[in-house]
Amino acid sequence: MTDLYPAADDRELLRRAAAAHTAAVRECEAFLRRLPEVPDPADLAEYANLLTREEQTRADRQAAADTAGLAIASLEAE
Repeated sequence: MTDLYPAADDRELLRRAAAAHTAAVRECEAFLRRLPEVPDPADLAEYANLLTREEQTRADRQAAADTAGLAIASLEAE
């Protein structure tokens, strides 16, 4: 029997992870654009949540890149 929904290949998973990371970064940017001059505790909590999501999606993107064969030892200059 043929699978009607074949598993996505590693490149597609990487594209999806990159799109999720892009969305998280855009949400953070939108928050920073509307941030009041004096943030309140709710603003700080929202920012913390946005940063957590951004960092997680970046880690997911990196893991997907590694799986797709795009592992990079280091980006720092020696």
